[in-house]
Amino acid sequence: MTTIPFKLPLNIKLYRPVSPTGVWGWLTTVDHKKIGVLYGVTAFIMFLTGGIEAMLIRTQLIAPELKIIAPEVYNQLFTMHATTMIFLAIMPLSAAFFNFIIPLQIGARDVAFPRLNAFSYWAFLAGALIMKSSWFLGGSPNAGWFGYAPITTATFNPGNGIDFWIIGLQVLGVASLAASFNFIVTIINLRAPGMTMMRLPLFTWMTFITAILLILAFPVITVALIELMLDRTFDFNFFNTKAGANPILWQHLFWIFGHPEVYILILPAMGIVSEVLPTFSRKPIFGYPAMVLAASFIAFMGWLVWSHHMFTTGLGPIANSVFTLTTMLIAIPTGVKMFNWLGTMWGGDIDFKTPTLFAVGFMSMFLIGGISGVMHSFSASDYQQQDTYFIVAHIHYVLFGGSIFGIFAGIYYWFPKITGRMYDEKLGKLNFWIMFIGQNLTFFPMHWVGMQGMPRRIFTYDSGMGWAFWNGFETIAAYAIAFGVLIFVINMIKSWTGGKKAGDDPWDGRTLEWSIPSPPPVYNFRDIPIVKSLDDFWHTKQKSSNSNTKVKSKTKVSDIHLPQPSYWPLLVAVGLTIAGFGIIYNLVFTGIGIGIMLITVCAWSFEPVNEPDSH
Repeated sequence: MTTIPFKLPLNIKLYRPVSPTGVWGWLTTVDHKKIGVLYGVTAFIMFLTGGIEAMLIRTQLIAPELKIIAPEVYNQLFTMHATTMIFLAIMPLSAAFFNFIIPLQIGARDVAFPRLNAFSYWAFLAGALIMKSSWFLGGSPNAGWFGYAPITTATFNPGNGIDFWIIGLQVLGVASLAASFNFIVTIINLRAPGMTMMRLPLFTWMTFITAILLILAFPVITVALIELMLDRTFDFNFFNTKAGANPILWQHLFWIFGHPEVYILILPAMGIVSEVLPTFSRKPIFGYPAMVLAASFIAFMGWLVWSHHMFTTGLGPIANSVFTLTTMLIAIPTGVKMFNWLGTMWGGDIDFKTPTLFAVGFMSMFLIGGISGVMHSFSASDYQQQDTYFIVAHIHYVLFGGSIFGIFAGIYYWFPKITGRMYDEKLGKLNFWIMFIGQNLTFFPMHWVGMQGMPRRIFTYDSGMGWAFWNGFETIAAYAIAFGVLIFVINMIKSWTGGKKAGDDPWDGRTLEWSIPSPPPVYNFRDIPIVKSLDDFWHTKQKSSNSNTKVKSKTKVSDIHLPQPSYWPLLVAVGLTIAGFGIIYNLVFTGIGIGIMLITVCAWSFEPVNEPDSH
């Protein structure tokens, strides 16, 4: 194995392998496919931890007046469950697909900024470790995933749990922004010749719109978190009611971020479903321009509905009326998407493989969640539903039945491309039906107990309230969901290690990722494809089958140059982690962490992009 010399600003000469293997290869990789796998595996582990937290919550509520879990630990559980699922599971699972699939779908050899891409993963891992380490370092955050002031201020919450939450989210925001800028530039600049914006696959469109939302939304929550951190650390008065501050400011800042965040979570799943359904219906997507326009309108309207989370805060009839109207209006583009998916399937030769089942399951579950969402848009009825289990039912139909089902559809759909092997179809369908039935049996009864007045985030309840039967029923059904996830894990491990070889194009795919070997080579495309239409790969296969000719590659593999592996993104993230823990414990360590970041970023900037003797 050859080595490449390069110089640091400190004139220290180091050597690094060109193609490191093993653990070192994963630590230094800038290959978007490996980074996608790292994102996916890490996020799925986080998903499992969030599921364990959920099961502990449901176990505590299986019967009235139980004391299985202490009240303070229960507060930490529901806070960490929601935070984990939103920021550490659904978002990075979507990012795993962004990383692995987007360059393949647009005919690129990598992302625009490979080392920045690697840094985004390591920063995500840093944020996840900061957040999860709170369980072992004195207590986790305990004020809900929304962190309402003033209960998150030092006066009412003196421990370090909220500090872990603040710093963890800030670091995760750095990761999201780095990835988002990267994918916007990649999609705009690295598309294959002929791939106009209106020939982009819909998953790529959803990624593009999601990245824009992230860039616009995260600065808002960043401002709110900085203000809260200054309140807690230096006794500022942004949310101190005794000093005349208004805690409603926090709610405005949080939900201006929080509602676009809902679409950040759901749009990637919509993109996945928009890839799965045409492929398995053997038809092009119905109404492609309308789908793009609907997604864009959803992204725009997502900024105009935040106060429907605040109908009970006393904003007044004018504000409530305006946000009632905007909330109802945003249902229209979502309905357009639903009818377009149905139009795609209508009259198609549908193959009900596991990805299709999860895609159809997504549609039905998201429809139920959307209908209950429209019910929340009426401020008068929201007064009864607010902060009850009706809201818990709604959000789980949207984010579990919606986002998670869409992500599972994507995992099964692209599993052959990522691994080169087929999954077990029988286990896949069993996985779907257990999760689908468990989802409905767990979360639908929550509508009923919510309307009966059961508050959300409640530690226990009196036996005379009449909630015991359905809470026990929901808990047993939740264990069924856990069993379904276990079957999924078994299927993935079994298939990845010993599944049948998949071939390059097992689904007769439409998009460019199916035109290359499975798993893809490090350079993705030996020859950059030329795109002439939407669903170009279908047209290409049709022409080649008619002519029975194969075009030989004109490019030598030795002539393809890719960015070198680099450990600097990892080291920058290490400095970021030390700085984060320093803010919580000792500002001296913050200075050390910032110093490490400055040195490693400087070294990163001086690192050569290619081999010295290559172009």
